[in-house]
Amino acid sequence: MDITAAALIGTGIAAAGAAIGAAMGNGNVVASTIDGIARQPEARGTLMSTMFIGIALVEILPLLSIIMALLMFFTKS
Repeated sequence: MDITAAALIGTGIAAAGAAIGAAMGNGNVVASTIDGIARQPEARGTLMSTMFIGIALVEILPLLSIIMALLMFFTKS
C-alpha cells in the first residue's frame, strides 16, 4: 500500500467519524429541545433559538475535522 492509498483511507475514516459524531450530537440536541417543548410549551421560542445555536456549535467540529483530514491528505510527503 502506498502513501496515497493510506492517506485516502485516513481521510475517509476521519470524514466518516465526523459525520457520525455530528449526527449523534444533533440528534441529542433536537431530542432535548423536543422534550423541553413538551414539558413547557410556552418556552418554545427560547428553546428553539438555543437549539439552533447548539446545532451550529455541534456542526463546527465535523467541518473542522474534514478540513484537517483534507489538509493532511493534500500536504502528505
